[in-house]
Amino acid sequence: MEIVVSGTVLILGASGRFGRHAAEAFWNRSWQVKTFDRETEDLGTAAAGVDVIVNAWNPPYTAWECEVPRLTERVIAAAKSSGAAVILPGNVYVFGHDAPPLLSETTPHAASNSLGRVRIEMEAAYRASGVRTIVLRAGDYIDTEASGNWFDAVIAAKCSRGTFVAPGDMDADHAWAWLPDLAHAAVLLAERLRTLDTFEDLSFPGFNLSMSALHRICEQATGRDLEVRRFPWFAIRVAGLFWPMGRSLVEMRYLWSKPHRLDGTRLQTLLPELRTTDPLTAITAALNTPVEPDKSVARAEAHIAAE
Repeated sequence: MEIVVSGTVLILGASGRFGRHAAEAFWNRSWQVKTFDRETEDLGTAAAGVDVIVNAWNPPYTAWECEVPRLTERVIAAAKSSGAAVILPGNVYVFGHDAPPLLSETTPHAASNSLGRVRIEMEAAYRASGVRTIVLRAGDYIDTEASGNWFDAVIAAKCSRGTFVAPGDMDADHAWAWLPDLAHAAVLLAERLRTLDTFEDLSFPGFNLSMSALHRICEQATGRDLEVRRFPWFAIRVAGLFWPMGRSLVEMRYLWSKPHRLDGTRLQTLLPELRTTDPLTAITAALNTPVEPDKSVARAEAHIAAE
């Protein structure tokens, strides 16, 4: 197996969630890391001579239909000009409401909602371009610091005050990704570029945690009982009459009640040395609380407030 020990990577969206961790992960593996400033730099010029482009650009939901096709076209053009490969963080939106619980590289991209269709068309454009591309697909992110994702902005936002907010079915499997692990996998794949297919669609399994399981881990991490409250979907639906972001959130609500997990069999075959962080360690770090893994936590019966 040919391994590229290091090279040059251009990170697009280096101040964002995945981009920030990707920049650190590549740096830690002795890659030369370049970041891109959309306000002052030309993408084609910045991409010249790089081995990999990490496309971590992610506009707000409300701008996806307008901006994602344009950004995709720019990245493909830059990659073709420079000969660089592209690593793209993927998500589960492409599969749609009727997808099976276990999602893999062979699961059809059958989403019919607008956000899902944008992602389908984006990935199809990379596949058709002939540019060497790795789609590294993951579930919802858990970050090392508050970055506005579902976990830190909603679910765990009030854990310090004794409340856990559940946006969906407490018992439905849900896919999660600890960002440092996901970024590390991206670097390892970059170091095997020449051994991979021109277009790779790879699933990162991460954590498979229902809301109930996540609630228990958050209690263990914080060392306290956490009351479970429902996310106010009705209020978001009403606000969506005037607030475009609210409509987008409601559009993707189904993922919080639809059981789903990612099959990482192929990724594990490609990266047998990949080791991931256990959920308790990751979530404790995300909550910025010390952990005593062997300490039992007294848990009252969870009270779930009405939506």
